[in-house]
Amino acid sequence: MLGMGSNYRAPVRSAMREASALSGMSQAQFARALGTSASRYSTYATGATVPNAEFYVRAKAIAAGIAQAHTQRLTFPLAAADILRVSLKAGELEWAWRIVLQCRDHTQLAIAADASHRLGPVIDAWDAIPAATGDPGWDALLAALVRHAFDESDLEPPTWTQERVLTQAWIPDHPFLDEPRVIAQTPAWLAAQNIFVPARDLVTA
Repeated sequence: MLGMGSNYRAPVRSAMREASALSGMSQAQFARALGTSASRYSTYATGATVPNAEFYVRAKAIAAGIAQAHTQRLTFPLAAADILRVSLKAGELEWAWRIVLQCRDHTQLAIAADASHRLGPVIDAWDAIPAATGDPGWDALLAALVRHAFDESDLEPPTWTQERVLTQAWIPDHPFLDEPRVIAQTPAWLAAQNIFVPARDLVTA
């Protein structure tokens, strides 16, 4: 009967619980990655309320993507941000650069794999919203690199990458270039985001 709403809540409740478990994160962490609050997600997981169809589908897709990304050992934005936060706090800038560029490279790999259907739903992991690293400049750099990879493939970038922008110039300290040279050697697409990093420093070995 159509009036038996509770019968329809049970599978939705189970799906929300299974999604957070599949992601490998706590329910609160998974909720944050989806852009909602832990308390709100809890109401979905208990069946107190039912999410709309878009949220339901998105939660399942992102959870599956995250699980696949972990299986494939890909550094996706959610994971990269967590590593960056620890690295920056410890002052390990060389490692931070390696991680952010690795995330860029793995973004390109995931996009290519998605196009050829070789890695399943892994690209959905990129829609998960990464937590802040503690440094707005690094947050914006991670977003800019991911967004550029999607732009180069003529794909719609994850929404969160559009929201992490800088209103003032960010010029990380460079070991041997002064600021004017750093600015001059920054790719136009990155400079447009108020981020200034020489093109050669964005090349991975």
